[in-house]
Amino acid sequence: MDKPILVFQTDFTYKEGAVCAMYGVVKSVDRSLEIFDGTHEIPHFDIWSASYRLNQSMRFWPKGTIFVSVVDPGVGTSRRACVAKTCDGYIVVTPDNGTLTHVKAHAGIQEVREIDETRNRLKTTEGTHIFHGRDLFGYCAAKLASGIITYEEVGPGYPVDEIVVHPILQPKLSHNRAEGIFEINDPNFGNLWTNLPAKAFMECGFALGDMVDMTIRHGDKVVHHEKALFAQSFGYVNKGETVIYTNELMNIGVATCMGSFCETWHVDYGSDWTVTFQK
Repeated sequence: MDKPILVFQTDFTYKEGAVCAMYGVVKSVDRSLEIFDGTHEIPHFDIWSASYRLNQSMRFWPKGTIFVSVVDPGVGTSRRACVAKTCDGYIVVTPDNGTLTHVKAHAGIQEVREIDETRNRLKTTEGTHIFHGRDLFGYCAAKLASGIITYEEVGPGYPVDEIVVHPILQPKLSHNRAEGIFEINDPNFGNLWTNLPAKAFMECGFALGDMVDMTIRHGDKVVHHEKALFAQSFGYVNKGETVIYTNELMNIGVATCMGSFCETWHVDYGSDWTVTFQK
């Protein structure tokens, strides 16, 4: 039977040897294990983004894949280190600090266990407590993927209800009107992704080809307002123009054709960045 694939995501970047060291630990446990990168460019300490990116890509990997997510501003403190089983057949090795928020909400979590550091921590580095990505999460994931330990041997289970989660805001929908937040960005292109499902957006009365009145607020302040085309892709508007579209996760996104919407209009994502669409 094939061993599970390991997929890593962190906020470490490649500027020094942290990622390399994690992979070295995995290969020292079992040289046959496959390791792939999700991303190592999550904004520093941004647990919300870690949670979102984990959920963004997980469903497209083979069932049984083990995801190792390390965005861990509380490293070395009393926060739990855990291994969670999702209801749709994946495993996540991560600090229990909110990183499981989106996976729990969308896929569901069947079971969670706290990593027993007395059995599943790298012994050669026990004097340091600031690199659990290498010494705990990477090492434990490798032991689990290789079959050296079973899931039950990760450590004691605890109630799924005790998993730390952040609030996920719901959009406000009515006839010819939809209001939501910018949940995340597409950092390479400067697009913004809302929490508005495209299906619900169109059920409000919006249709491809509509010119939609869009108002963006930061807190209570209006920071941008324009009419923009709702289209199926970026090329339906001219270079530099705004387009409203359905993104890869089937939510509504906003982009500037061949430009950065974020940089052009100085907007960002988070619960205090709201967007209202009016037909």
